[in-house]
Amino acid sequence: MNAAVLHGAKDIRLEQFRIPELQAGMVLLKIRRVGICGSDLHYFADGYCGSFVPTRPFILGHELTAEVVAVNGEGANMPAIGARVTVNPARACGFCTYCKSGRSNLCRQTIMLGSGSTNPPTNGAMAEYVSVRGDQCHVLPDGMEDGLGAMIEPLAVALQAIKRAGTVAGQRVLVTGGGTIGLLTALTARAYGAIPVVLSDIVAERRQTALDCGVDAVLDPTAPKLEQAVKTLTGEGFDAIFEASGARPALRQAFDLVRPGGTIVQIGTLGSADVPLPANEVMVKEIQFLGSFRYGDVFDEAIRLVASGRIDLNPFITSVLPLNEITKAMHLAGDKVQALKVQLHL
Repeated sequence: MNAAVLHGAKDIRLEQFRIPELQAGMVLLKIRRVGICGSDLHYFADGYCGSFVPTRPFILGHELTAEVVAVNGEGANMPAIGARVTVNPARACGFCTYCKSGRSNLCRQTIMLGSGSTNPPTNGAMAEYVSVRGDQCHVLPDGMEDGLGAMIEPLAVALQAIKRAGTVAGQRVLVTGGGTIGLLTALTARAYGAIPVVLSDIVAERRQTALDCGVDAVLDPTAPKLEQAVKTLTGEGFDAIFEASGARPALRQAFDLVRPGGTIVQIGTLGSADVPLPANEVMVKEIQFLGSFRYGDVFDEAIRLVASGRIDLNPFITSVLPLNEITKAMHLAGDKVQALKVQLHL
């Protein structure tokens, strides 16, 4: 099969690669569409992603729509041959305490598609075929376009974060960071009844995109009169803040902008170094500070949100290129001003 193989920083090559062997309990998928994620960009730009350093060349990609072409096993978890699916790319073990308690996203044995988190790295979906476990597949409605199916995985990240906060209905919500995950978090909060939904970003074009997508207001986090603007919007501060930028100043600022008794949910990756936090402010204001990692059992709910029209993912897909233009696609996806989601079609 043809596959986009990462060999190192700025070195990704279209190569012939062996089609995955179909082991017991697994399904073989023919890729139709695959998105480029922020982690893919880190691997491409630097040759690694955070603490994950690949030990050999491997295939990137974990946001996908595909067709089931073969299965090895039976049971309710096995999709039918010919079904069109999206995939939860994080394959948890299914047996540990975290999996059995409904928190499979914390499973320490997770195998992630297109990731250097395992040794050797796990090949992903920027290829003609990929193999996953049957229960990782989620069948898409007939009318859902391939591009939208490949957006379900990043939407699941946003949905998991909203669920971590409890309920957002009627709450004043701020999302920091206007990239794909930040925008999706804002739209998900709005779909679940938050009012107002505000997004902050230092890039003016991203703030405009957020307004175009339907947020109620935007903020420049560097503006000299930011605190006054927040008081005008909320009174004492936001009920819930979702930090999706992965920027340290944004996280620190969240503690000043959240109201007493409010909640901060950290989605963005801040790197491996420790980040100083205002512990006294957490105590005095009784702030709830939570993490949100990947996604739990939210994929089918995310699919329903899109199929029902509650969340429109079409504006997020800014470019679609063939797999043989993978290097161009990577550079396009790295443009933080012009690009939201760049996808590859096969």
